[in-house]
Amino acid sequence: MSGKALVVIDLQNDYFPGGLYPLWQAEAVLETVLAAVARARAAGETVILVRHEGGAEAPFFRAGSDGAALHPRLLAAAPEALVVTKTRADAFRGTSLAADLERRGIDELLLCGMMTQNCVTHTALSPQAAPYRLRVLREGCTTVDALLHAIACNALGDRVDLV
Repeated sequence: MSGKALVVIDLQNDYFPGGLYPLWQAEAVLETVLAAVARARAAGETVILVRHEGGAEAPFFRAGSDGAALHPRLLAAAPEALVVTKTRADAFRGTSLAADLERRGIDELLLCGMMTQNCVTHTALSPQAAPYRLRVLREGCTTVDALLHAIACNALGDRVDLV
């Protein structure tokens, strides 16, 4: 294998202003991620968009809601991207992600997305992520505030490369 993929985790409407759970610097992170998508596409790399879907009782990302949809600017930037839907923090667990990566000959991942301390970290540290050279785009991630983001990045940086 010798392919690269950009994996964008949970850039969904509920995390942006007007959504049910807006995050710190969501718009700035979106801009960083859109630039990463443009670079990946220009290099011929795979772009995978991951979206979380909750049940009817979920506080946000309720199945079928506008809030659970991927941000429209992300979809416009990567219209051909594979979309993987998950129901857990780890984007590998219970999804087709590992099989999709294998089919495409991917051996290197660049992760970015929301929330740093939850879905990004759980995906980066997933047992199923072990075969990949994995990096996390620090400025392409966010969470509820600057301090929690910094704490999560500090802890994650002990295990994976932050770029």
